[in-house]
Amino acid sequence: MTLQLDDIQHILLTRTPAMTGRYEFLAFDRPAGGRAWLTELLGSVQSAADAHATMDASRRWVTLAFTWTGLRALGVPEAALATFPSAFQEGMAGRADILGDTGTHAPEHWVGGLAGDIHAIAILFARDDDEHRRCVGEHDRLVARCDGVRTVSFLDLNANPPFNYAHDHFGFRDRLSQPAIKGSGEDPTPGSGAALEPGEFILGYPDEDGPPTHLPEPAVLSRNGSYLAYRRLQEHVGAFRAYLSENAATPAEQELLAAKFMGRWRSGAPLVLAPGSDDPELGADPLRNNDFNYKEMDPFGYACPLGAHARRLNPRDTAHNMNRRRMIRRGATYGPALPDGAPEDGVDRGIAAFIICADLVRQFEFAQNVWINDKTFHELGNEHDPICGAQDGTLDFTVPKRPIRKVHKGIPAFTTLRGGAYFFLPGLSALQYLASLGN
Repeated sequence: MTLQLDDIQHILLTRTPAMTGRYEFLAFDRPAGGRAWLTELLGSVQSAADAHATMDASRRWVTLAFTWTGLRALGVPEAALATFPSAFQEGMAGRADILGDTGTHAPEHWVGGLAGDIHAIAILFARDDDEHRRCVGEHDRLVARCDGVRTVSFLDLNANPPFNYAHDHFGFRDRLSQPAIKGSGEDPTPGSGAALEPGEFILGYPDEDGPPTHLPEPAVLSRNGSYLAYRRLQEHVGAFRAYLSENAATPAEQELLAAKFMGRWRSGAPLVLAPGSDDPELGADPLRNNDFNYKEMDPFGYACPLGAHARRLNPRDTAHNMNRRRMIRRGATYGPALPDGAPEDGVDRGIAAFIICADLVRQFEFAQNVWINDKTFHELGNEHDPICGAQDGTLDFTVPKRPIRKVHKGIPAFTTLRGGAYFFLPGLSALQYLASLGN
């Protein structure tokens, strides 16, 4: 089945060369105001086809998405609202216990009003700082002239490190393993697995199990859209560096321990292919840096620990029904970099990312429950994901080694969830439908 690239928002299928941007979270006090805001932005939202054709010339990229309460605030009829999945209706804050978002990660500690009634997000990616300021100014003026539209909060993104190099504040190269979608024109890199049916990510298309089912209504909402799980994770860079220095004797051993936590070296080189030392040339090579498996190449985790972050979030050939669990990830860093050698300063810096999937429960929530926060993942016993799992100082991290494994006790929280939300990412025809409600 041919993908309707001219009706799919670009973020689903393309990575832009943006260097900065803003996530703006909005609320609609009056349906007419929300629809007026949406109507004015329709011409700025690029399809996947448009973004691909104009990538070199474009200076900004706009994406729009809505919470379930946001769809209601725009005037979507109750009968249609009831056809959306229950997890989306409840919202991320309402699913906190299921997701393991408890303790310091719980919604009562979230920032930016994300635990309240957020109705929409405008994702404003820009090629440079000048274009960022221009886009933000235009959007501010638009919000001001749309009666009943409010900016609840915003998060400015930065180019330190640049988006296109995709390093996080811990210094690790990020987003190295992404699934390819049949019909997108993108070929999978070696080791990424075969291209997947589009219905795993885009509503209205066959998925790995067959024709689409349980789609939202009316029909215009059931095609060319998707769901976004937004996660804002503060990275405690000083605490991470301190743990490494306290638990490894030399700089080289500290780098190895950091790689064991992550499953890759900071360059992106996977431990399975470079178990003893970093290999930046391997890390930078997309034809090699993802070309490995676990079952045959590292079954016991001697290279990459069984509970390492990368191994948990993409278990590859060791997971059952892996093709039904894949997700697309988009995002960026925020906050100032912590200078080398500086102690933890408490400044909010981290990653703000979107997990794109067609089924929030089967894909995103499964990953949170089973891969990230299940203590017995791979029969480990008392571990969460050491990087993004919920840590309270009582859990472990095991580094297999001959003849005696090393168990790190009392892993501290290297990240803290600062907010999240579930959004519906409509196709362009669906955006037009939403803007026309009430006419």
